[in-house]
Amino acid sequence: MIRKIRQRFIRIAVVVLALAMALVAVVINAANWVDVRAQLSETLSFISQEGGRNGRGGRGPGGKLLRMRVSEARFFSVLLDDEGIPVISDTSRSAEYSGDELRDIAVGALSGGRTGGFHQNFLFTVVERSDGQRMAVFLNCETRLNGVRRLAVISACAWLGGVLLAWALVARYSRIAIRPLIENAVRQKQFITDAGHELKTPLTVISANMDVLTLETGENEWIRSTQKQVAGMRGLVNELIYLSRLDEDDSRLQKSPQDLEKLLREEADPFIGMAEFSGKSFEIEASGRCVVQGDEAALRRLISVLCENAVKYAPEGDAIKIDLRGDARRVTLSVENGLAQPLPEDALNHLFDRFYRADASRSKEKSGYGLGLSIARAITEKHGGELTARNTDTGRLRFTVALPAASSHKTA
Repeated sequence: MIRKIRQRFIRIAVVVLALAMALVAVVINAANWVDVRAQLSETLSFISQEGGRNGRGGRGPGGKLLRMRVSEARFFSVLLDDEGIPVISDTSRSAEYSGDELRDIAVGALSGGRTGGFHQNFLFTVVERSDGQRMAVFLNCETRLNGVRRLAVISACAWLGGVLLAWALVARYSRIAIRPLIENAVRQKQFITDAGHELKTPLTVISANMDVLTLETGENEWIRSTQKQVAGMRGLVNELIYLSRLDEDDSRLQKSPQDLEKLLREEADPFIGMAEFSGKSFEIEASGRCVVQGDEAALRRLISVLCENAVKYAPEGDAIKIDLRGDARRVTLSVENGLAQPLPEDALNHLFDRFYRADASRSKEKSGYGLGLSIARAITEKHGGELTARNTDTGRLRFTVALPAASSHKTA
């Protein structure tokens, strides 16, 4: 349990940091792109106003910076004939390109009737000159676009490095952060274990005293009631101790290849009789290779808990269905039964809580301690699997255990 809490803390902390860093990177890159796009548009607009030449305007706020950008800009302009075909006009500021290359760029950009936007590494716009002739001006943005791309790559690398560093630091110091929770969990488990062992002695004494009283005075309803309560208390103590041991990170299960179909049929056999006695049917279907790597006693207990739960809460006349399927990757065990009353969806999340009983379908009139499903889930998770509960479309309750299948070479 402590390991799971620590892993969850690490995941949450790293995800939050990753999202925060991603947001910062996105904002920085977006702001940079908006600024670059505005500067490029301003430069292109100024050149267009100057008729596609290197003018000397740019008055007002930012005029000096604008003239500086224009003086450093590389651009070319083309005139459009009556059919919209570009005719090279001025290429003096794009000497690195040949006339054919510039013509191909212009043709590609203006195809489809476009009047502005980006094409390759050029930002262009189409304007109408004072003489009524249309002209297209192309501004070479390669340097600025490469700067935008470099910032994006640097931001992505910084984000990835930051996430990895955050993961390493959080993983290293997470135990310190959750130390109070760990200490509290350890104390709680130790209390349950110690209290369980301490309770066993007086329970044994009480049980022995009741046996002596039975011999001396004969059996009566008071003795029977006391013995019943002692037996119930002893069972509860044992369940709590067993569950507490399952929660320990260093708990050891004797794992070996187990044929889950064989265990299922052996453990379900007594419950078949119980179901028939109370007017319920019990159906088992199995298919595929159902071998898992697990502890035999724990798996038997898991099956027993699910079968007992189904028989206990299924209404009279109901058909309890158990389906076991296996393949090369996992083995799935489903136990399905009807309910006397529908189980609310919000109650499904609490079925595995200790001592929980839903008011409608898990009445306190039923015997038990409310620990069975908690133990079943703990056993499943100790075997690297998952236990879930859901309502079917027909209003029945289905518990599903998914366990990793044992590798074939382990069972050879």
